[in-house]
Amino acid sequence: MTYSVRSATVRFGATVALDDVTVEVPGGSVVAVVGGDGAGKSTLLRALVGEVSLDGGTVEAPPKQRLGYLPASSGSWAALTVAQNIDFVAGIYGLAGDELAARRAELLDRAALTSAAARLAAQLSGGMRRKLGFVMAIGHRPDLLILDEPSTGVDPVSRIDLWRLASEAAASGAAVLMSTTYLDEAERAAHLVVLDRGRVLVQGSYDQVRADFAGVITRTDQPVRAEWAWRRGRARHEYWPDADPSNPPAGATAVAPDLEDIVIALSLARRDAVRS
Repeated sequence: MTYSVRSATVRFGATVALDDVTVEVPGGSVVAVVGGDGAGKSTLLRALVGEVSLDGGTVEAPPKQRLGYLPASSGSWAALTVAQNIDFVAGIYGLAGDELAARRAELLDRAALTSAAARLAAQLSGGMRRKLGFVMAIGHRPDLLILDEPSTGVDPVSRIDLWRLASEAAASGAAVLMSTTYLDEAERAAHLVVLDRGRVLVQGSYDQVRADFAGVITRTDQPVRAEWAWRRGRARHEYWPDADPSNPPAGATAVAPDLEDIVIALSLARRDAVRS
């Protein structure tokens, strides 16, 4: 089953949070949404969850009982233990008795939280709380799993654990849509969507996005046009939208763009088009 938003538009007063956005999330795959602050990532996810109404377009999502959602907040109750948090949410979806006990044990093991089962959520590290929120979202084996920046602010090991959990959910057949600020995570997804100020800049697999990227990115110590340049490490990169990759600007060193370069370059190009 494929879930989607099509031609979605969302306005908050004079602000257009989503502008004619279409995204599909097939079962058995992970779709990653990337973009800066205010790009529309959370609004897109909340539209699929049903927390935001569209001003235009359509949403195709499963009923609430077949949907799992990890919001940008922790997604757990601080005054409950890890086990109580899992039991409370699983009980809402009808799990009880031996079935609940078995599922709780499985989830605790998969998230490496077994030893923390009796601890209050308030006593967990940030990474552990995000993993708890994740297993609470998948406890009832949802058809569509929505993850709003699940790994933001957590330690590197927990980031790896969270990505593994998302991949396992997709391998079990769930459609997984996650927003992330980490571009290395987005590169692993089957499909990525780049948003900027409510519009889709580009989408496709990582290989497709790289192959379709037009123009040249160069490395320089002194950019020719500061408005088209950004810092990467100790050097600066500069985007030339109309340049031929086989013939970069004189005196410049062309670089093979990664996803970070592509996202920044396309964002700059869109803002230049808006100014024009």
